[in-house]
Amino acid sequence: MILRNLLTLAAALVLTAPAAAELRQFEMTIEEVDLEVAPNFTYKVWGFNGQVPGPLLHVKEGDEVEVVVQNNSTLNHTIHWHGTYQTGTWRSDGVPDITQEAIEPGDSYTYRFTADKPGTLWYHCHVNVPEHVGLRGMWGPMIVEPKEPHPLAEKVTKEAILMFSGWNPEVADTYGEGGHPNEPISYFSINGKSFPMTQPLRVKEGDVVRLRLIAATIPVAFHPHGHDALVTHKDGLPVEHPYPVDVLHMAPGERYDVIIEMNNPGRWITHDHYEHHVSNNGKAPGGAVFIIEYEGIEDDDWYVWKDKEADPDFYFSESMEKPFGLHDVDIFKGAYPDTRGRGRGRR
Repeated sequence: MILRNLLTLAAALVLTAPAAAELRQFEMTIEEVDLEVAPNFTYKVWGFNGQVPGPLLHVKEGDEVEVVVQNNSTLNHTIHWHGTYQTGTWRSDGVPDITQEAIEPGDSYTYRFTADKPGTLWYHCHVNVPEHVGLRGMWGPMIVEPKEPHPLAEKVTKEAILMFSGWNPEVADTYGEGGHPNEPISYFSINGKSFPMTQPLRVKEGDVVRLRLIAATIPVAFHPHGHDALVTHKDGLPVEHPYPVDVLHMAPGERYDVIIEMNNPGRWITHDHYEHHVSNNGKAPGGAVFIIEYEGIEDDDWYVWKDKEADPDFYFSESMEKPFGLHDVDIFKGAYPDTRGRGRGRR
């Protein structure tokens, strides 16, 4: 009897103990591709794996991460793992001329570090940040699952990652230009797309959705209609006292996790409340807008997204359910220019 009880206890401990840290090895490329941001508006970007946002890196707290980055573009780049402490691995912080030499065209660099900070993080280039990050799409999400999940996480039934950015049409066709103070940022996007090219977030009544909000390049005033959002984390770490918001202000680089209980069936616009952020070069509606669509709400003939074939991974929702790893998303892929003789997507 004693032996059986001990075995039962041991089995329970195995089931409840956090998963052991692992070595995660990835390969990423930097590609020069054309990204369709809004209808009739295409932008030359440097895409990690040829996409904007870059691929999702999803690992566990304590994992050892190794990323080999191959620069297939015509200018120098690095990757900074924003939020990662880089304890004992400062040479992987990704800052040119300080922690490393920039990766020249045709060369590669290997980053090695421990995922020592949990939560919603991100990564981006650190060469000529005003252009490469601010205007050329060199950013992507990195989610580090904590060893001790937040109690509210147990309620979550759906994940969504949203990265907010702006674009200057005057430099859309020319690499190496832009990133200057007071330049005309007049297109705004979520995950690299401006409304109506964003996607609905489709939910069921009773869902509990965690939105991981990342202000990649612009300030944001996030506002969901029909619901309050409960702020649970800031910059990856849990807040001491979660609090509800109607409008959530975010500075560039900040991340917030919010939880929304889907308890009000309908169709609800959700948008950046900076007024000019909901336009495409001054034409509204556009910009950083998407719609929460509840299952069972019939499309009206006049609905702007009537019969829209939505991509279920536009908010990385499907990728977050996959095993830990690096996950590309096809809808974010740019197109190689015809002059390079390549097809759509990365090599």
